[in-house]
Amino acid sequence: MTTNEDQLLTPEGCLSLQLPAGPGAVNMFGDVYGGWVASQLVMASEIRAGQEAQGRVATVSVGRMGFMSPVMQGTVLSFYTRILERGHSSLRIQVEVWGRCPDGQELRKVTSAECVQVAIDQKGHIRVLPSRD
Repeated sequence: MTTNEDQLLTPEGCLSLQLPAGPGAVNMFGDVYGGWVASQLVMASEIRAGQEAQGRVATVSVGRMGFMSPVMQGTVLSFYTRILERGHSSLRIQVEVWGRCPDGQELRKVTSAECVQVAIDQKGHIRVLPSRD
């Protein structure tokens, strides 16, 4: 990717979650674990799905993730979500993860993945998504 391409990239979707990568999320080299980022990505998907479903949801699948750059401790991560498909009881959601370096200067895309969430009732049974009014 060239510098010009970097400058053209911007987050797509709604900001669903934003948090700093703290000391509990790093390995011995000071980089954030990919698994920690993945768990936050799923949480962002669940937050967005819960809003759409107006209630409880469960994660059905998480697509492939490829990390574009390491994430250092202190990086503020922003998780942007877009609904790609709305089914009878499920939602396919694209999540983009963007990081702002601790110095506040550089914003870069870290990773992205698709998640599928299904609406469930209080007993854990699949339910119909509410209609969009």
